[in-house]
Amino acid sequence: MDSSLSGQAFYGANGLAGLASEARYAILACMDRCVLCPRRCNVDRAAGERGACGVGMWPVVARAALHHWEEPCISGARGSGAIFFAGCALGCVYCQNYPISAANFGREVSPARLRAIMGELVLQGAHNINLVTPGHFVDAVLLALEEPLPVPVVWNSSGYELPEAIFRLRGAVQVFLPDWKYALPGPAKLYSNAADYPARVVDAIEAMIKVAGSPAFDRHGLMTGGVLVRHLVLPGHLDNSRAVIDGFAARFKGRAMFSLMGQYAPIAAAAKYPLIARKLARCEYLRVAEYLYNCGIDEGYVQDAGADDLAFTPPFDLTGVEEG
Repeated sequence: MDSSLSGQAFYGANGLAGLASEARYAILACMDRCVLCPRRCNVDRAAGERGACGVGMWPVVARAALHHWEEPCISGARGSGAIFFAGCALGCVYCQNYPISAANFGREVSPARLRAIMGELVLQGAHNINLVTPGHFVDAVLLALEEPLPVPVVWNSSGYELPEAIFRLRGAVQVFLPDWKYALPGPAKLYSNAADYPARVVDAIEAMIKVAGSPAFDRHGLMTGGVLVRHLVLPGHLDNSRAVIDGFAARFKGRAMFSLMGQYAPIAAAAKYPLIARKLARCEYLRVAEYLYNCGIDEGYVQDAGADDLAFTPPFDLTGVEEG
């Protein structure tokens, strides 16, 4: 391991106490009427009120560990340093991370502890720090990242974000890994109560590209900059997948990469919705993959058969969250 990663030199001149104090001041200032995401709940999260994301002002983390199941340019050989945050403003009924996204399982941590977790993952050999669903904690994340890390930071999100929030990440985040779940308002409304998602995600991805630039890689093929857009194919909704691909081809082809995912499994509340109350058929995924190829999108990834295995979802058991 590079000797520059030894020790605990991951903090600014003010140290942990200074960071924690600064964090409290900044977060209190922005949380009294929270408008961090397109829901614009206007609730006082600093006073304990809860909006669509379901969490308060301090980050809640369910797991922090090396993760080997992202795209190869993210996971690499040693793994991505994934930090899974609780809460989510989008609230998809089929979310595979339901225990943390909706049930909000996790442990509250300070920005100082969040920074320490990042440092611990770097020391374990993480190729990057992978922030999973971090948007509702953007201020705490920015405070934790005041001093640069020796590895890239990945913003792994639902895509349901505001451009003004994305622009604040300039200089702190190098790689964006957004979902593009829907291009049609019907399924966006039905499964995520967000008919505005198709327009919001396009604006968010455009902002991400402005912040991170074109895809860039190191000599090992690991992503060091740029945007990799993900789309999960939903059973019975191939029209939505084709519309997502059309939108990507028209707006972002050559400016970002595309990952077509087939790992859908009918968990959480999906059983209540007939079209998605089953696994994705392999033939459905292959039809969408063929459409992707025919659109000339060749910079990115498709998944092998068997990717619907829930082994891709890690246990949310507070691994790496608590000190000691």
